[in-house]
Amino acid sequence: MEVRSIVLGPGESYELRLTGRGARGYVWTWQVGGDADMVTVAEGPTASGDGDGLPGAPVERTYLVRGRPPGGGRARIRFAQVRPPYPDEAPYDEFVLDVEVTAVTGAA
Repeated sequence: MEVRSIVLGPGESYELRLTGRGARGYVWTWQVGGDADMVTVAEGPTASGDGDGLPGAPVERTYLVRGRPPGGGRARIRFAQVRPPYPDEAPYDEFVLDVEVTAVTGAA
């Protein structure tokens, strides 16, 4: 399992690309822990790559992580590659993204 740490300001975004195995029935899911209200996660457009259209070819998935105002917190996003028909099966792959969202500072 890979762990990556990033720092975002409120309103800043980070693009995460993960290789998918959709042809084999796997999808990426995510859960946000810690200060969950500090970030939003959304699936972005599918990235093109080698092997487009070939049966069984891996597909790169893009996820957009955005820091939310007012900042000043930390969230941990755990991505897991699972097969939905088999909820008790261990994930094929996992990725953890630790996000620090800096606080908004400045005079009023």
